[in-house]
Amino acid sequence: MLKAAIVLLLLATLISLFSGLFFLVKDEGKTSRLVNALTVRVTLTALTVALIAWGFYSGQLVSHVTW
Repeated sequence: MLKAAIVLLLLATLISLFSGLFFLVKDEGKTSRLVNALTVRVTLTALTVALIAWGFYSGQLVSHVTW
């Protein structure tokens, strides 16, 4: 369940990234939609990092790296 939430947040972050690109090209700085897309993207990224950290802390996510 945690992994699915992380993947959904990453997909939402990508959608916000490309919507910001679209607003950058189409609006040419006339509206604040680009700033709103950036705010959403930063919030989604912070939530993703928090979920990953909580997953490692709770033991739901583990690293199998040998080094």
